[in-house]
Amino acid sequence: MLGNDYERQDCAIARALEAVGERWTLLIVRDAFYGVQRFSDFQAHLDIPKAVLSDRLIGLVEDGILERVPDPEHGGRQLYRLTAAGRDLWPVLYSLLVWGDRHSATRSRSFEHAACGTRLDERGLCPACGLAPEPADVVSRPSRRRSARDDRVARELREPRRLLVPIG
Repeated sequence: MLGNDYERQDCAIARALEAVGERWTLLIVRDAFYGVQRFSDFQAHLDIPKAVLSDRLIGLVEDGILERVPDPEHGGRQLYRLTAAGRDLWPVLYSLLVWGDRHSATRSRSFEHAACGTRLDERGLCPACGLAPEPADVVSRPSRRRSARDDRVARELREPRRLLVPIG
């Protein structure tokens, strides 16, 4: 039977997959970069079963990729925010986005350096500045095609917005 972990692998990729390799996990991290922080927003935008989402969020917190913080607007509820280790995943996610766009018939989003408005190249660099901007200095711009989704996150993502700015 196929195991569900990589503990016998002496490899950094295997260790990374232990943290982010399960189904849904990278999409949760992607949405956290887009500014999603509430359980209900992750669930509605991803159409992920609540039990699976709960399990993935617990794992991401345990692995130090997300942190739970109190939601000042909703008493006992929690918000999920990327930690420094989570923000370090930006180049990986960006590379996957570029790869997916290159090998797909439709383009999902483009990303710009907020400081100068220049579109990032395939390596995540700003050609005008020669910098690899931090995620908070990146603007996500939707493609021309409009998503059929109508949850709060999808509506927010219909307009250009900086990464890591909370939705809602």
